[in-house]
Amino acid sequence: MRRPWLLTGRQQVRVPRHWCCRCHKTYSESSPLLVRGSWYGREVHRAAIDHWQHSGTSLRRAAELLRSVLGRQERWLLWRPLDPAPPEQGHCHLGASTVHRWLDRAGRVAQHAVPGYLEGVASSGQVGTDGLWARLRRGASAVVLGLVDYGSGVVWPPVVVRDESESGWERLFGRAFAAGLERDALRGLTSDGVVGLVGYLEQVLGWVNHQRCVWHLWRGLGGELARQGSQAAAGYVGAVAKAVAQRTRRELAALVREVLNAPSEAAAQVALAVLAAHPRGDGVAAAVREHLDAALVHLLRYNRGLVRVGPEWLWRDFRLRLSRGRNHGSDVRLERAALVWATYHNFEPAQRRSERKRRYRRAGHSPLELAGASPGRVSYLDALAV
Repeated sequence: MRRPWLLTGRQQVRVPRHWCCRCHKTYSESSPLLVRGSWYGREVHRAAIDHWQHSGTSLRRAAELLRSVLGRQERWLLWRPLDPAPPEQGHCHLGASTVHRWLDRAGRVAQHAVPGYLEGVASSGQVGTDGLWARLRRGASAVVLGLVDYGSGVVWPPVVVRDESESGWERLFGRAFAAGLERDALRGLTSDGVVGLVGYLEQVLGWVNHQRCVWHLWRGLGGELARQGSQAAAGYVGAVAKAVAQRTRRELAALVREVLNAPSEAAAQVALAVLAAHPRGDGVAAAVREHLDAALVHLLRYNRGLVRVGPEWLWRDFRLRLSRGRNHGSDVRLERAALVWATYHNFEPAQRRSERKRRYRRAGHSPLELAGASPGRVSYLDALAV
């Protein structure tokens, strides 16, 4: 008899043993409901990892909610205040460290399955990349590097490195190529312009056009716009000075917007000349001119489908459960958690949304489905052998 914790509470499960008539030894068949060496059933393992992934919560809160459901304790008594409290010997003691071990085990499976993981999955050739910094324990820091296909939204296996040098980006693309990304199919890449990535592209992927993220360009121009506004308001005081500075910044920002949003390179050159002709536009025009070619790569026919904004949205859901890496302790465990998250992202369908004024490209579809490799009824938990 075994007494594992299931989602319905602690149950008694009988595991029959058999006798072999040839070798005269006994053996027991493994049950799909149980996990060898674990006090918790397979459904609890799957629920814990899925709760951490899908709900975007911490490991401690995931363990707390599961304890409440399994043992009818803690928060269960808040939901059902008329229920009697369970006896002490009937309490569930699932901890966050146990959930972390299950998560790390799934990450090991994802790590070993990287070679050929996405082999045969179509790629649009237009990709984006970005890094997310995380603080580990004892003051250490690491960065999660991700690569996403703009056509389907498929995330190629991420890596965790200590800095954004050329070696880190080489490791990211090397893992993507090992997973099945065709090197010759790459045409365009959008990023924030980090120096290590630019150097790697020039040395290894020279045929790939590099699109600078427009959002980061706006951030870089913020200081120059503020400086020009302050100089324009130098001869005024009080509310008048503030109004002059705001008006100058709005005028310059509108002219910069005409340059970056131009429908063609010729229109961008005309808008840049108008910006330079502004009394306060020389410095701003010089800053825009420095990155103008890289900001208009998405207009080329060779890069049709390339998005001009870096995939900052890629980390929106990941940040909810990252805890800035401290819960993972080391960069190795952080990378395994990132691989689990990437598998979840590729398998999980996007929410179905219905709005009158906005249309969502991936509503109700998973990235793998849009890439022509629909997983069907196979979930990311099945792919991770949880």
